[in-house]
Amino acid sequence: MGAQILISLLIPFAAYLVAEELQASGILAAVAAGVTMSFTERGGGAGGQSLAMTRIRRGVVWDTVQFVANGIIFVILGEQMPSIMARAAEVVAGTSRPEVWWLAVYVFAIVAALAALRFIWVWTSLRLTLFRRRHRGPPPKVGLRLTMVMSLAGVRGAITLAGILTLPFALADGTPMPARNLAIFLAAGVIVVSLLVATFALPRLLKNVELPPEPSHEREEDRGRVAAASAALRAIEDVSHAMAEGKPNPDLYSDIASRIMEVYRHRIETHTRTDEDDAALSRRIDEIERRLWLAGLAAERDELGRMARARQLDEVTARRMIREVDLQELRYL
Repeated sequence: MGAQILISLLIPFAAYLVAEELQASGILAAVAAGVTMSFTERGGGAGGQSLAMTRIRRGVVWDTVQFVANGIIFVILGEQMPSIMARAAEVVAGTSRPEVWWLAVYVFAIVAALAALRFIWVWTSLRLTLFRRRHRGPPPKVGLRLTMVMSLAGVRGAITLAGILTLPFALADGTPMPARNLAIFLAAGVIVVSLLVATFALPRLLKNVELPPEPSHEREEDRGRVAAASAALRAIEDVSHAMAEGKPNPDLYSDIASRIMEVYRHRIETHTRTDEDDAALSRRIDEIERRLWLAGLAAERDELGRMARARQLDEVTARRMIREVDLQELRYL
């Protein structure tokens, strides 16, 4: 388990180093490695057959790495910002506009250009999306205000900063990279200003804004659950017959398989309702069942914690059982 998680962490670094040795783009190679790992995980190969516990822990590790990496990038930016600004001012001093305040002009000009490009891109993408879905009914109304919100939302800049920091310090002939510090300062300034603009503008733009209804994926989810349950029924039936073959008590395997198959048959019946009223009732039943399961699991966790504190359970056993309850709870969150 630990080896698989470590390998998944090292693969993007290995792809980056190999690409750099081949005089290719290391960043694009790392991205391609991530896409390949994700595709392999969804497929039926060896990567898609990893243990459930491995997948859960690997997801937690990658979330932590992503959070730490984003934080480190901005910490490095804050530490180097004064020196980067001083060196960028030296570069500007040798141009036709030597005043330092021109740096702010460049930053705001780039931010304005990027905001306009984002707005045009979002507006065009929405129009094309609504045009393709015109046969599904009247399209939702998306005004300019909501388009502005979508243009400002999600502005982070970690990828931009990571990309600009890959600029080499020197060219192939050994001469310093021209205007490297200026490029880093402009990228960092654009990121900071974009974050500030989004921080102050988004709350005001979102006030009393009318959001279009989210598209429903319930039918698609129902089809997936029915298909998965049907495949599970076939597999359980085949495996139970194979296990019972030649055994002195074949009815035992049949009874256990029947109990498990009944759960899947109930799932198929629940998610194959065609009438709207029946579908709404099924969703209501699922919500009630989810709340009851969460209440029961919370009570289990509390009781296990009480028994561990009272020394009625070994600490290792208590942790393992609480972990099992946590994993079950993930199904209903």
